[in-house]
Amino acid sequence: MPALWIAHVTVTDADAYGRYAKLAGPAIEKHGGHFIARAGRFVQLEGKERPRNVVAKFPSVEAAEECYNSPEYQEALSHARGAAERELLIVETTE
Repeated sequence: MPALWIAHVTVTDADAYGRYAKLAGPAIEKHGGHFIARAGRFVQLEGKERPRNVVAKFPSVEAAEECYNSPEYQEALSHARGAAERELLIVETTE
């Protein structure tokens, strides 16, 4: 089953987070993911609002997890640590 990688982000260091974003996109694509929402308009209905929301679709939960744990994504993530407050989850879809 396909899976969605959903990130809610507040960027605190735009330069460092820009380095993360430059590396994260190719890592996600390498593992079969593609962006379906990226920093677009949103309406916060409940919970903590984060100004940046990203959704990527992967072929499976396992593919998304493999991406997260890959050397390529971990290198990207090294730039995001300390440069953003984030929540990230993977959820399996029903289609």
